[in-house]
Order: sequence, then structure tokens, then C-alpha cells
Amino acid sequence: MIELFKNPNYDFIGKRKWAYYVSIAFTLIGLTSLVAKGGLRYDIDFTGGTLVQVRFEQAPSVAQIRSSLSTIHLGESVIQRFGDEREYIIRLPLAAASSEEVQKRVQSALAAGGLGKFEIRRLEFVGPQVGRDLQLQAVYLVLVGLVWITIYIGLRFDLRGGVAAVIAVIHDVLVCLGALSIMNREFSLPVLAALLTIIGYSVNDTIVAYDRLRENRGKMVPKGRTFADQMNDAVNQTLSRTILTSLTTFFSAAVLLFFGGKTLEDFAFVLFVGVITGTYSTTYVAAAIVVDWTRYVEGRLRRSKKAVAKA
Repeated sequence: MIELFKNPNYDFIGKRKWAYYVSIAFTLIGLTSLVAKGGLRYDIDFTGGTLVQVRFEQAPSVAQIRSSLSTIHLGESVIQRFGDEREYIIRLPLAAASSEEVQKRVQSALAAGGLGKFEIRRLEFVGPQVGRDLQLQAVYLVLVGLVWITIYIGLRFDLRGGVAAVIAVIHDVLVCLGALSIMNREFSLPVLAALLTIIGYSVNDTIVAYDRLRENRGKMVPKGRTFADQMNDAVNQTLSRTILTSLTTFFSAAVLLFFGGKTLEDFAFVLFVGVITGTYSTTYVAAAIVVDWTRYVEGRLRRSKKAVAKA
């Protein structure tokens, strides 16, 4: 195994209180953005409607496209530039017409609007019931995943570790959703896939640190080494592995984000943010919570023993 650090001894756990402030600040910023904007911007997969992707030979303005579409009375449309200035995404509200009829009406309206030659590259139609079902399934999927993560880590390590890992995952998800809101990006099925990927990535990182802690505690623990010291040792001993894995994933996500095209941009953005927060949360959320929880339990036990001894 490649070792980036020779016997690292950084005091990660000792700085956990400052990390708590950072985590709370970023989470609150994201939640504030979500509340201020009335929640996430959902893709057509979750809202229902018709999506048309059009590429023009000559770049028109949004006003010209909207004026052309107003003649077919399909409702208020959302028009966004997609990639370069000649390509647009048009989102239309649900209509009684079929997707084929909507396509014909959009084509005739754009042709009659004097916008020059164009090509319809994509047409998607999602019914309202499908959109609602997908929203519910996305919530259930994440909740079931969190429950199983708690059970698995609780059985493999202990309940404290399972709860702390789930809190770390919730932290990562909230930061990613907040970043989506701040950057005005849409929540789509690829974004959901990216979130689930980040959940798995974050938990895997946490399990590696927990595993090393368990190995170390199974050996002879030097006298005077507190639980916080032991956790810090475990984090330092897995540091090279964590950095190598994180950098590999980070650079892959960066390539997709900056060079993968508009279709993959939101997916790559969530991976890009999630890799950073997932690596951070392994130490400064999951490990830190386990340390403080253990200190609290040990402190209560000591106080109970003292009370019994005095009695």
C-alpha cells in the first residue's frame, strides 16, 4: 500500500469542537437557502410535465422563444440555456395532449416564430402520479438506507458507532442539498444516484476508521491513552488510504463536472461536494461524536462509582 504519510500524528480529534462549529455553520447556510427558495428545484422526473431540448442554428433569445410558444397555449413554460448559447431546455406544464402532439405543436410554433433552423434533440414526458411516486420512493430509499446502516454498524461495532455514522451521513446529505440550492441546481434522478453514492462512500470511510480502532483496542493499549487518543491514532493510521481514495474520487468527479457536459453536470457537482464533506465527516462528525459520547458515558460511570463509594 502506498504511504503518503510516515507515522502521522495530527491532532484531528483534539480540534473537533471547532469542526462542530464549521459543520453547524455550513448546514445552517444550506438549510437557510432551502427555506428561502421554498425547497429544492425538482427536475421533471419529480414534478411531471414535458421537457423539450432544442438546438438552434442561430442563437435566439429567451424572449423570442417564449413569444413563439405563447401561440400554442400550453401554459407558462420554463426556458433555460443548456450548454452553449444555441441550445435550450424548455419545460412545459402538464397538458392533456400526448407527448407526440406536444412535440408537433412546439415544432410548428418555433418554426412559425422565425427562429431559423432548429433540431429537437430530446423530448421527455412524465405524468403527475409518476412524479409524486418518484419523490416518495426517493425519500423511502434514503430512510431505509440509513436504518440498515445503523443496524449494520451497530452489529459490527456498537450502537454508538452506528448512530454517529448515520448522523455523519445526514450531515453530508444536508450539505449537498444546501449546495444544490445555493447554486440553483435541480434535484433529478442522477442527483439522487449521486447522493446514494456519497452515502455509501461516507459510510465506507467511517467503517475503515472504526475497524482500525477495534484492531488497536484488541492489542495492548499503552497506559494513559484515552479513548480520544485511540480514535485519533486510528484516524492517523488510515490517513494515507483516506487521502488516496478521496483524491482519486475527487479528481474523477472534477473531470465529469468541468468536461463531462451539461447532462452530467449536476450529478458530478453532488459527487464533487460529497467527496469533500464525506471525507471530512468521517473524522469530524462520526469519529468526534463517538469520542464525546464515550466520554459522557464514562464520566457518568465514574460519578456513579464515586457516589456508591461515598454511600
